[in-house]
Amino acid sequence: MASTCQSAVSTGEEIPPLPSRRPNGTARTASRPMRRSKYRHVAAYHAQVRHSSLSRDSEATPSFLGFRNLMVIVLVVMNLRLIIENFMKYGVLICIKCHDYRKQDIIRSLILFALVPCHLFVAFLIEVAAAESAKRVVGWEKKKKTEEEHNERKHRVYESTWRYTAISHTINVTLCLAVTSFVVYFYIHHPGIGTVCELHAIIVWLKNCSYAFTNRDLRHAMLNPSEDSALPEIYSSCPYPRNITLDNLIYFWFAPTLVYQPVYPRSNRIRWSFVAKRVAEVVGISVFIWLLSAQYAAPVLKNSIEKIAIMDVPSILERVMKLSTISLVIWLAGFFALFQSFLNALAEIMRFGDREFYTDWWNSSSVGVYWRTWNKPVYTFMKRHVFSPLVGRGWSPFAASTMVFLLSAILHEMLVGIPTHNLIGVAFAGMLLQLPLIMVTAPLEKMNDPLGKVLGNSIFWVSFCLVGQPLGALLYFFAWQAKYGSVSKAGV
Repeated sequence: MASTCQSAVSTGEEIPPLPSRRPNGTARTASRPMRRSKYRHVAAYHAQVRHSSLSRDSEATPSFLGFRNLMVIVLVVMNLRLIIENFMKYGVLICIKCHDYRKQDIIRSLILFALVPCHLFVAFLIEVAAAESAKRVVGWEKKKKTEEEHNERKHRVYESTWRYTAISHTINVTLCLAVTSFVVYFYIHHPGIGTVCELHAIIVWLKNCSYAFTNRDLRHAMLNPSEDSALPEIYSSCPYPRNITLDNLIYFWFAPTLVYQPVYPRSNRIRWSFVAKRVAEVVGISVFIWLLSAQYAAPVLKNSIEKIAIMDVPSILERVMKLSTISLVIWLAGFFALFQSFLNALAEIMRFGDREFYTDWWNSSSVGVYWRTWNKPVYTFMKRHVFSPLVGRGWSPFAASTMVFLLSAILHEMLVGIPTHNLIGVAFAGMLLQLPLIMVTAPLEKMNDPLGKVLGNSIFWVSFCLVGQPLGALLYFFAWQAKYGSVSKAGV
């Protein structure tokens, strides 16, 4: 009898309660409520097989909302402590009039901002000349010429046109980046002003390249129509060379994309209230970044100079970890201000329909997923104009990816090293080191086990937020201080 009861409990089967009896021996009817037993100490609390909430055998997935709230509270408390400590140690470091920018920096930066877009206009003139040449070839087709003579003449004109057009575009885009880089490196002292000028030049350079490459293919498709050269359906409303107009170029200049298309998906109207909200976000977050940089990042950077000079490794690591929290907040705020607020405001004004400027990169299960999702404008440019053409020419995907990261490394070094007047190669090396990280985390991305994705996501966060950005900021700041002494009179 005991073994029967034990087997019932071990299998998790509930033992049906015995029907209560009236004094005369008859069973209580189900329609009447049961009276509580007078035996209070015999309730069967252990009546079925159950598992701990965190056990793998548990059927219900536990919620970790409470732990998330705890982590948020701990982070808030820890950062409040750092804020109080900062004010006790340094006081208020915010000073609007203390920035060491020169009048010449402002004048030269404004001149650069006015001249750099002129290279887009030069690219337009080059394409106008190439389009006129292509029209002449099409006009010859309407004349009665022998097929062999026409094909030979068309091929000869296309080759010469492409050669001169390619040389002209190459000179134009090279001057776009070279002149700006030269002026910023040698004649603009303030690194913040120089960074804005260099970033503007790189953006126009990328747009120039896309404009030239895309129109080259459109011109070739018009002169050599075939099934293999079928163009996207969206281009049919503005076929080549009808897209070679100044209005079309100006739209591309202001559109929040680096990839040129004759036609883009467009929204129906402009929501000015939406624009106002996004602009307010940009202004507010920019002020927040400035305050955070001046009050918290600058003291950490200044206190690191002596430790780096004497190569005090433990102190350097401590400064890197201390700076990681500040740099992470600044980076996340900058990401939101640029990709969510500014680009959406610009897209709304331009009625630009495709606004997938990023996807959920914060859930990246590998470093490769991050680079494909966090900055979609640059990713689409690299995929369309570097990776895909190289693979089409027979390169392996790995070799094409290496070329993508090599180009990206050069641009990153220019963006950081030229405004700080220190081309020390840290940004260049940091970008190239992404390739082994991608190779290491790629298998984790493909694992079916959630543990692999968690591990890949952790590697991504550590490499970017704890090592990459803080260490890079320390090294470039140290190089700047070693060359110029101080960025501003207030130590900012």
